[in-house]
Amino acid sequence: MPTANEAAHGLSVTDRAVFRDGVGWVPVSGELHFSRLPRARWAERLRQLRAAGITLASTYVFWNHHSSTPGEARFDGNLDVAAFVDEVEAAGLQLILRIGPWCHGEARNGGFPDWVQDANVAHRTDDPAYLDLVAEWFGQLGAALNGRAQPGGPIIGIQLENELYDRPEHLLTLKRLARENGMSAPLWTATAWGGAELPDGDFFPLFSGYADGFWADPEQEWDPSFRAHYFFSHEWDDPGVGADVRAAQGFAADSGTGSGETATDLHGFPPATCELGSGMATAYHRRPVLDADDIAALANVTIGNGSAWQGYFMYVGGVNPGPGLQETQATGYPNDLPELGYDFHAPIGQSGDLHPSAARLRVQHAFLSAFGDRLASMTSTLPDAVPAGFDDRSTLRWALRSDGTQGVIVISQHQPYERLDAVLDAELRITLEEEEIALPAVDIPAGTIARWPVAWNFAGARIDWATASLLTELPGGGGDASTLVLVAERDIAPVISIDGIVHTVVPGTPIAAGSGYVVVLDARDADHLWVRESDTERMLLRTAAELSWGAGDLLVRGSAPVEVYDPAARGWRELTRRNAASASAISGADAENGRGSSDAATAVNLTAVRTATPVPEAYGFGGSRHRAPVRDDIDQHAAVFRLDVPSEATDPTLDAVLDIDWAGDVAELRVDGRPVDDRFWDGERWSISIVDAGITPTSEVTVHLVPLPVSTTIALPSRARACLELADQQLGVIDAITIRTRGAWGAVN
Repeated sequence: MPTANEAAHGLSVTDRAVFRDGVGWVPVSGELHFSRLPRARWAERLRQLRAAGITLASTYVFWNHHSSTPGEARFDGNLDVAAFVDEVEAAGLQLILRIGPWCHGEARNGGFPDWVQDANVAHRTDDPAYLDLVAEWFGQLGAALNGRAQPGGPIIGIQLENELYDRPEHLLTLKRLARENGMSAPLWTATAWGGAELPDGDFFPLFSGYADGFWADPEQEWDPSFRAHYFFSHEWDDPGVGADVRAAQGFAADSGTGSGETATDLHGFPPATCELGSGMATAYHRRPVLDADDIAALANVTIGNGSAWQGYFMYVGGVNPGPGLQETQATGYPNDLPELGYDFHAPIGQSGDLHPSAARLRVQHAFLSAFGDRLASMTSTLPDAVPAGFDDRSTLRWALRSDGTQGVIVISQHQPYERLDAVLDAELRITLEEEEIALPAVDIPAGTIARWPVAWNFAGARIDWATASLLTELPGGGGDASTLVLVAERDIAPVISIDGIVHTVVPGTPIAAGSGYVVVLDARDADHLWVRESDTERMLLRTAAELSWGAGDLLVRGSAPVEVYDPAARGWRELTRRNAASASAISGADAENGRGSSDAATAVNLTAVRTATPVPEAYGFGGSRHRAPVRDDIDQHAAVFRLDVPSEATDPTLDAVLDIDWAGDVAELRVDGRPVDDRFWDGERWSISIVDAGITPTSEVTVHLVPLPVSTTIALPSRARACLELADQQLGVIDAITIRTRGAWGAVN
């Protein structure tokens, strides 16, 4: 149970919602790992998180990143956890600290240093010999944090262990040890999937949901445990996550599909997640790639299911701080991961570029921020007509969040891999406490991901219904009227009923509603919308450039204009740049969401140093899972290319990126002979920050590319598989390497 001090800092929890200072709140947490990021990037990544609508940063503290020798732990440079906590606070965010001691996160030994893994103790139990090791580590970590992990500070939650299934007493022991070593927080959390047993009332149970996972076997089709997340349900368990590691470590846990309607034990807490898949790591044997709508639909379903906390893994990609720190079959784990690269196809990639999923999720987060107080009282209800099974692609997938008087229709007519049908003349009927509301028949195209208001109270008026998604509300002040902002759906003409009067909407044209106005924005604007939140204001912004902010200035990267919606003028006005971003000396190209255009980027000259040799069909197997080539295999088989990186591209003010378009099996980027990044090919571009890779004007930069045999049984995305099938015997090619410069961040007002 929380101590008096832990419970006295503005946070409270019911079985339905989280409250902050008595007001309903839907936290949105995004995972990044400080030890997988250069320290010089921490502030920037946290500002990017803030602009993404994230309210809580979340990070593992990997024991093996800090300690390679018994009795010693480093907290300097990129490992300075106290400095990272300070950066989180400076950015205006709060933090969930996931301290393990076993973390997983695709780290070697789950984060245990080798000397701990090799110790003659019963790991992850109350074995006194193991607890002695943990107590020493917690003491080192607590001392490094130096009072920062206390209620009232930026750390509002501490997660203990990860995917621990049948040892609730051990969680309580770890909690005691953390407190004894100066670490405490208002919330104590634990992962609850896989039928995990948790101490009642002591830990906030958090769940997961992934669209696909590298941990499935290579021959496995899209598993029911992944499919289930695209159907509205009140079952929160996801037994598929970590099942392979669970089996390898001898844990007995639920092995079901997660698709049923059995009651998940929430231990009196509201349904919440800490690992919604906002991307996916690439294992050697299985390399899933998900598109932006796959991610957005997954998160949207969770909202419809009644989520009180949206927590994503990973939101920011990174690079391991050194070699040999990744999960491998050689260390007793089921999968081989890249040694260094941990991009995760995250909304914010390891290079700092935004994936298209970032824009699709931003609009959801703006909705949660603006209306979290209402959602706190809204439960989830499923319609009478639900899909008949996993193969039903024609029944509309939707749910209702409602408090009985008003609500939100949540629609997710999208899933990966298998296109759903459009639903023609859909007739949605909503039953509230005192009335039934029928929306007019509407065609709902495949791919629709929406949040439509029903009986929504606004400014003394009632929004009876609308066929456009709630985005945010801009409060009035100083005599100005409030503005309710919605976004039209792709290929659905927006229509809205206000106080019984039906309006055919002209996007961007305000409609009077009570003492305020309603404006529906064009669906084409959706990916360019940003909502800046602070304690004193809420701003709606529109730009094709990239924005970021912390507790201070609004920053922009790219030359596209930045507009703000002015509720008083009921329209957009352009903001002024106070100090413009540096002009590109290389490409001069802008791109939506901060990525440069390949058409305008500068090509890098390549010199072939060595041609590839014939590769084997496989490098061995762990069960049915392929083993990755080791360094000797790479040195034997890889083609080697030397890159002529222009010296001006290494100027930190240009923030240049290498974009590598390639095909093959495994690639490494080496700087002066040292591997600094690597990637398993999945058909996607590989982007690397030149500064973060340590490339200087005098560096020798090489790419080492191992071909992939046409006969491989590795699970590849369909696009990559089609490319492979065009090759003769093996595929190993660099299509292009270009340099794109992002320039400095500039301030606008």
